Amino acid sequence: MEIKKLNIIITLGFFAIIGILIAQLLWARQAYTLEDQKFNQKVNIALMEVVDKLSGKENSFTENPVQNIANDYYLVSINKEIHPTVLEYYLKTEFNRFQIHTDYVYALYNCHNDKMIYGKYISSAQESSKTKVIKFPKHKNLVYYFSIRFPDKNTYLISSLRFWYVLTFALIIILLVYVYSIYTIIQQKKFSELQRDFINNMTHEFKTPLSSILLASESLNKQSAVQENAKLKTYTSIIINQSLKLNSHIEKILNIAKNDASGLSLKLQKINLFPFVQHIVESVQQKNENVGIKMDIDPGISIIADEFHFSNIIYNLLDNSIKYCETYPEILITSYKNTKGIYLIFKDNGIGIPAKNIPHIFDKFYRVNTVKSDEINGFGLGLFYVKKIVQQHNWKISVENNPDCGITTTVFIPF
Repeated sequence: MEIKKLNIIITLGFFAIIGILIAQLLWARQAYTLEDQKFNQKVNIALMEVVDKLSGKENSFTENPVQNIANDYYLVSINKEIHPTVLEYYLKTEFNRFQIHTDYVYALYNCHNDKMIYGKYISSAQESSKTKVIKFPKHKNLVYYFSIRFPDKNTYLISSLRFWYVLTFALIIILLVYVYSIYTIIQQKKFSELQRDFINNMTHEFKTPLSSILLASESLNKQSAVQENAKLKTYTSIIINQSLKLNSHIEKILNIAKNDASGLSLKLQKINLFPFVQHIVESVQQKNENVGIKMDIDPGISIIADEFHFSNIIYNLLDNSIKYCETYPEILITSYKNTKGIYLIFKDNGIGIPAKNIPHIFDKFYRVNTVKSDEINGFGLGLFYVKKIVQQHNWKISVENNPDCGITTTVFIPF
């Protein structure tokens, strides 16, 4: 995907999450307003019930005796003098009935000395009351009344809306994770493109002088003076062999870079497994005389695969078995099939792989840190390339150590 298209998608996603977050905050604010209105209604109704029970049949109010003076302050008119203990009892009874579970403070007006008296703090968290100094102003034109305050009203409303705030906090966390993830993706995308461009440029720059070296070496090797001199012939052979090996590495890197960019284009065709593998084995044995390779493959097995890349899989597996062997390399290639598919197995007598390293051997640029690995030149791309081709074919590959020595590599080809 191009960077511009990715940026557009990221921007749209970012604004979508911002929009959801703003909507959530608006809903939370509206929910708080509705909860505040609900609380005021319950308090008004509860206080009206208290007034009715205190007044009894003498209730002669023409207007609502309950006045909401401030957000947390209520003034209640009554038509007679009452005892504070009776008022406290009715307040507790009605507030419990209407499920108003928050702290409050009440005070009675004493018309004899023109003062607010008996201010008492009622806590919902404890059975016993506690003292808290809260001032209550006097009100003109009222003879008998009491006042009530809810000092923790905002805290009570917020606690009743904790679900909304938790959801809003979760959305904020999701937004932060989204922004961080997108930033990481963009950085990785840029790094991947930079790495791919560097590999392409580097390998192409290498191929030009390498081709010149190969041409010059092959031309030099055909000269009579070289053919007649054993040492010169050996030197030119070393130059040619090492150049071919380097060229093979460069081609491998180019193939991997191409696969990362757009994926490999496979040309699938029917392959008769036995003659195909046999031809590769003969080619390997020609280059490596001191190698023993045995085959036990059913001649009737055929698969559908890309001929070029499938041959590279076999070459890489055989090459690893030969390179990572300290004695005479012996390789056994077998096959069998069941109801699920075909199993192509490569068993060698090499040095094996430490169990902790097996999960990582197919990683790009990964090489097992052993003395033998240090002696062998390579970039850690062979098995990575094999795994890529296997995945491209929708096959599976696995590696395990043999009980005695060496490893067994299994390629599973499903029907």
